[in-house]
Amino acid sequence: MTVPHLTPAVEASSAAAAFAALRAQGLRLSTARRLLLKALFDADRPMSADELAGEGDVASAYRNLEVLEGLGLVRHAHHGHGPGLYRPAGRPLEYVVCEGCGAAAALPPEAAGAIRATVLDAAGYRARFTHFPLAGLCPDCEEDGHAHP
Repeated sequence: MTVPHLTPAVEASSAAAAFAALRAQGLRLSTARRLLLKALFDADRPMSADELAGEGDVASAYRNLEVLEGLGLVRHAHHGHGPGLYRPAGRPLEYVVCEGCGAAAALPPEAAGAIRATVLDAAGYRARFTHFPLAGLCPDCEEDGHAHP
């Protein structure tokens, strides 16, 4: 099982701010890193390394994403059985994912407050749903009669 990085997130509101933060940490802004950060900030959803690499080198994309995540610029999450999905770290979203069709939806962190409180009371854990989402059935799959596993 993978675990999320505990490096504090860098609050970069744009790709340009992320470029500056990368340089401020003493790292070079390579073409590959620039393209990855630009793609992540331009996207309206988390993206896989394959999507981010496009026609480029996927192994290089993974290496650079790992560096960016270690610096606190990028975070990844797992939505079901697919690949990890990456997003800018300054966008702290939690997710719900459908067990039927695999669709995912962002869940504002405050929306899961009651769930986190229940988990804390029951088990003593401070739950987060940023790395592994809450799972269930979306309205369409529920209506189609998909059964919970």
